[in-house]
Amino acid sequence: MNTNNEIEKTGRVNEGAKQRTLVASLIVFLLIPVTIWVGITYLGDRKYLFISLLIIFYSFIPFCLSFENRKPEARELVLIAAMAAIAACGNLAFFMITPFQAGGALIIIAGICLGPEQGFLTGAMARLVVNMFAGQGPWTPWQMFCWGLLGFLAGLCFNRDLEFSKKEIDFKIVVGPVICVCISILIGFMIHRVFHLTGTFIGWQLYVYGAFGLLTGLLLQQKRLPADRVTLGVFGFLTTFIIYGGIMNIAALVMAVGVSGSGMEMDWSSMKLLYISGVPYDAVHALGTCFFCVVLGPVMIEKLERVKIKFGLYR
Repeated sequence: MNTNNEIEKTGRVNEGAKQRTLVASLIVFLLIPVTIWVGITYLGDRKYLFISLLIIFYSFIPFCLSFENRKPEARELVLIAAMAAIAACGNLAFFMITPFQAGGALIIIAGICLGPEQGFLTGAMARLVVNMFAGQGPWTPWQMFCWGLLGFLAGLCFNRDLEFSKKEIDFKIVVGPVICVCISILIGFMIHRVFHLTGTFIGWQLYVYGAFGLLTGLLLQQKRLPADRVTLGVFGFLTTFIIYGGIMNIAALVMAVGVSGSGMEMDWSSMKLLYISGVPYDAVHALGTCFFCVVLGPVMIEKLERVKIKFGLYR
């Protein structure tokens, strides 16, 4: 009888987790982008603090759904706040001199340990705190969305089981997303050459085809990626370069168009210029995330998992 009750309870928990992930996916990939678009189009791109607070509010919705059948505990909120503060400090330590920063890596670690919904919330909160020191502006909602997305994807794709992550690395799993990215970029390059498209391929096409391949590879390996140094480093580099860099280049174009005298227009030539010029910065930023994922990842994940077990968090 007890066994049947435990199985039924586990089934309800898993079903609730799937529903939360579905709600979170709709918020992340639909509601938040629409909100940013509304802020740009109808609010003149000036109500960025209002849009930032809306993103924080949206981020809380999936997190609050986890308390459907139980009362929230302060320790859960404290852990999220602590990870957001650590990520903010990791970013602020270097932001004045180089994009080689630890913030993105710490958000990825938070997403792996706390889950996709909590990972997005941690990333959005941390970026808002960073910009309180680095400077608020129309870029804040975009950066909050990008950091939240890193945590969300990490929570979806990685297996948090410590024993699973300590097994011998299966390079078929590790290399899977990398192969998808390479194949997608190769297909894009062939299309560029066959149809004699104008301009260089090292621009928006590199990001678009790379993003398509990366998302395909991550979906195929959902919950199968081990949290070892190699996988964390590869994941950190690809997501930061393609996802964060790709979205923020679009943000740069949108903001530049709104500045009189910038010479930028909302057209393909301006977009290609920004994407080409953004490659070196995005590469350094991605290398920083990769480095800190490799150095800090396994150690912090093990410590956070022990904290979760000790206090019974997110189970």
